[in-house]
Amino acid sequence: MSAPQPLTLCPVGTRATVAEINVPPAGRARLMEMGILVGTPVELIRFAPLGDPVEIRVRGYHLTLRKHEAEQILVQPAPSPRPQ
Repeated sequence: MSAPQPLTLCPVGTRATVAEINVPPAGRARLMEMGILVGTPVELIRFAPLGDPVEIRVRGYHLTLRKHEAEQILVQPAPSPRPQ
């Protein structure tokens, strides 16, 4: 199992699980209200043309975060399925 990494370092299409949220308390509450909690599965959908904002899929809906917020969300990438 690899160490958690910032969400912004994952390639587009990566499915991962939130491992840590290193956002100040005021911002953390906002993320929690949007459904981003430790243990929540997320998928990186895309980066805007200039890299900010970042679009993710969480709990069945698409959410757009500022890049500086997404950098503070550490995720554990899901293992890729092995071909059979």
